[in-house]
Amino acid sequence: MNSFAVLADPVRRRMVELLSEVEAPAGRIGAVVMAEFGIGQPAVSNQLRVLREAEIVSAERQGSQRIYRIVPGALDDIAAWVDRYGRLWSQRLDALETELARGSSGGHGSARPDGGR
Repeated sequence: MNSFAVLADPVRRRMVELLSEVEAPAGRIGAVVMAEFGIGQPAVSNQLRVLREAEIVSAERQGSQRIYRIVPGALDDIAAWVDRYGRLWSQRLDALETELARGSSGGHGSARPDGGR
């Protein structure tokens, strides 16, 4: 499953948000998403498994807990996609701004069919 598909689910997105701040045990992640989304512990475990299998997060046993963390570079494909399209929109919006500025300075004449009368 690609990163976009994995993060299409709001519960998994929230888990990634939580882990972007600090690594955390499964219980802490579960408590937050169970309260926010009204899901049970089996659903939390399933969502964490999906994130692990997609290699977006990793888990390490520490005593009786599993500590989860974001895998460095796991979301680089999403960052690259956003960057590519962000530049495209930036260029298009700059061009639109130029055209709007030309129009407001009277460079194109009246847009009304009667010549502005």
